[in-house]
This record gives sequence, structure tokens and C-alpha cells, in this order.
Amino acid sequence: MLYFVIKDHPFVDGNKRIGTLLFLDYLRRNGLQTHADGSPRLADNAMVALALLVAESEPAQKDLMICLVLNLIEDTLE
Repeated sequence: MLYFVIKDHPFVDGNKRIGTLLFLDYLRRNGLQTHADGSPRLADNAMVALALLVAESEPAQKDLMICLVLNLIEDTLE
């Protein structure tokens, strides 16, 4: 979801911010945003870095970026 919102430019401006907000909302709605103790799974600066990485990636790297995001989420679940 993060990749497509940022890269497909569904909004006129603010794709990275809106994409990150929607991604965080997705994580929250699916119980993936925080650990059991309430601490965030991904730090704010990690989300910023991830959004910028996706935004600056080449379209040919789409599968790699999606895999990276999925692996990052899976690693934080452990």
C-alpha cells in the first residue's frame, strides 16, 4: 500500500506524507502499528526514511521495494 500511494501519485501534492499516514492507519487498523506494550513497531524516523526510499526508487525496483516493506513489517512482528 505504501508503495502504490507514494509512487502512483493519487494526490496532487504530499504523496509521501499522505502515503505514510494511510500506511500507518492500515497498520493501526490491523493491529500492526504497536507492540503489546504499546511501543511503536517502527520509529518515526524509520517511517520517514522508508517513505523517502520508496519515493526516490526507480519504477523497475517496485518488487524490491514492496518486498523490503513486507520484510520490515515481518521483522517487527517478532
